[in-house]
Amino acid sequence: MAEIRVENVRKTFGKVKAVWDVNLNVRDREFTVLLGPSGCGKTTLLRCIAGLEQVDQGRIFIGDRDVTDLPPRRRQLAMVFQSYAVFPHLTVFENIAFGLRMQHKPKDEIEKQVQSAAKLLHIEELLDRYPAQLSGGQRQRVAVARAIAVQPQVLLLDEPLSNLDALLRLEMRAELKRLLEEIETTTLYVTHDQVEAMSLGDRIAVMRDGQILQYDTPLNVYNRPANLFIGGFIGTPPMNFLEGEIRTEDDRVVVHTGGGDIYPPPKAQAMLRQLKEPEVLVGIRAENIETLHTPAEGTLQAEVLVVEPLGSHNLITMQLGPEQIKVNTDADFKAQPGQTLWLRLNADKICWIEKSSGRAMYPD
Repeated sequence: MAEIRVENVRKTFGKVKAVWDVNLNVRDREFTVLLGPSGCGKTTLLRCIAGLEQVDQGRIFIGDRDVTDLPPRRRQLAMVFQSYAVFPHLTVFENIAFGLRMQHKPKDEIEKQVQSAAKLLHIEELLDRYPAQLSGGQRQRVAVARAIAVQPQVLLLDEPLSNLDALLRLEMRAELKRLLEEIETTTLYVTHDQVEAMSLGDRIAVMRDGQILQYDTPLNVYNRPANLFIGGFIGTPPMNFLEGEIRTEDDRVVVHTGGGDIYPPPKAQAMLRQLKEPEVLVGIRAENIETLHTPAEGTLQAEVLVVEPLGSHNLITMQLGPEQIKVNTDADFKAQPGQTLWLRLNADKICWIEKSSGRAMYPD
């Protein structure tokens, strides 16, 4: 078993609370992503797990072992850094073999493990080259191969694709997912790129200000964000938010916004009735808004500001009352700036957010 357990971990640098009371449980062979903006504490947490930073409080377990006070070499893990960190004076073979030699493995075992790791990363034909003769993507493959060659219980990756160009990142992302599914190693991956997080992770831990705000599957983090910050951070474009006021008309709950009234479904009405304050934020994804050229019952009137054709779809920025929102439409949908359109929000996809606390609420 190579489960990772982080219990009430704190790490400060002076007055800065880099990691604060963090609890995390990464299951055996699971791929967990630490996601958040720069400075949120995700790399510090990874370094604490690796043993590169000593925690101020709390415990860290790998499997049944308490590794909190163990040096990195005794934690049975491997780490891939943002910079490639390959040795320029060593060949690809020697780079991959480095960790195995530090473990004093027999020569034939080293040969076997290096060849196996190189084959998994599709770099077996590069073993005699030096890093200066490789592309950026090939160097990153060497760094990953070196990490998996030692067959670690846990693999830690700190933004390993951030130095690659967009096309190469796309290719390496797919390769990395295939590789980690094949070797079945417990993996913790740090990134600020939500696309990487959504596409790679079994679960995502969203961090902010040194704390984990939500730890869930990618789909739940996307469709059911725990709070206002996560809804606005996850998604391209991020979730739209409309300021609303809860009112009761003829014993029916209506949410009044600057762009018109929204009629929640029955379960949402029952939930909204229990709120102590009338102010609420209405969160809705761009793809959960239907756009019409003509008015219809239950629609909101909006004005087109910007149309961005993106090939597979259009992204339209609209003025809806006092707020601007973004809507996805089919690629052949006709719209131009200044035009009036009507929007129908999918009421079952609305994220209701308590304005004072930023807490998201769902009726089921």
